[in-house]
Amino acid sequence: MTEPNRPYRWDLVRPDRLGALPSGAPELWFLRELTDCAAKVLARSEDGDLYFVGRSADSVYDLLSGALTDRGRLRLLPLSLGLVDNPLLGPLTPAETAQLRANFADGGLSPAALAAGGPPVVFTDLVSSGGTFATLLSLLRAWSEDDGVAWVEVRRRLRLIGITWRHEPSPQTWRWHQNTPEIADLTSGAVRNVSLAGSVWHYFGDTQPKLTRSFTRRRWTDDDARAPRHDDKTREALAEALAVVAAGRTAAVRDRLVRTMVKEPAIAQPWLRALITELKLPRQRKA
Repeated sequence: MTEPNRPYRWDLVRPDRLGALPSGAPELWFLRELTDCAAKVLARSEDGDLYFVGRSADSVYDLLSGALTDRGRLRLLPLSLGLVDNPLLGPLTPAETAQLRANFADGGLSPAALAAGGPPVVFTDLVSSGGTFATLLSLLRAWSEDDGVAWVEVRRRLRLIGITWRHEPSPQTWRWHQNTPEIADLTSGAVRNVSLAGSVWHYFGDTQPKLTRSFTRRRWTDDDARAPRHDDKTREALAEALAVVAAGRTAAVRDRLVRTMVKEPAIAQPWLRALITELKLPRQRKA
């Protein structure tokens, strides 16, 4: 049986054994935009389990990890699907497919688990064309067919939140989710959007130092992925990520999260009001 394999990432909420590894004193110039984005992602999640796909939205995950007492709704899904459809590499090998499915199953994302029912499963990521989401859905559907699990039972739990580059509203605006068959196949209302200022979107998606390497298909079966990295870029990324978690604990950020979430339509739902009550309480670091 294939064992799950995922990149090593420090627990930033309980950062044991970091010592002098973090490098630099990061300036969180993007914090206001990040906070508003995180609030909207959470409010539009339908009280579901949030899976942050890849690395682009790591800062959203880190901020919410610092702000929320219960991190159970937050999951990282380390995965880069950019090479899956690369014609030079060909289709996924049996070993790659087995490893991908083992990783998904470890995160509660097997077709059988999804079809069994439960809260919505919400994938969120920075979105340009929607290709990552489309590939992800195709892989889940193929797995469902292989296992004889009804896709209609799987897809009813799936939701997508695309974090987009903010544009002025226009009838001619291209919408990433409207012309992709795999995404259009989801249930009505399954796709939501949250926008970021272009400079912040570009930073998170293209230039921000990351704690882990891009987890492409070539690395899914690589045992070295489980080893921590200590290079200068990783130390820089670690310092910034720790600062984002710490910011999430502050009263100022939690207050802004609340002020943003109360403007969302979901404020009519008891689960969001309960979450807001939690955010208003003094945040204490767990031992």
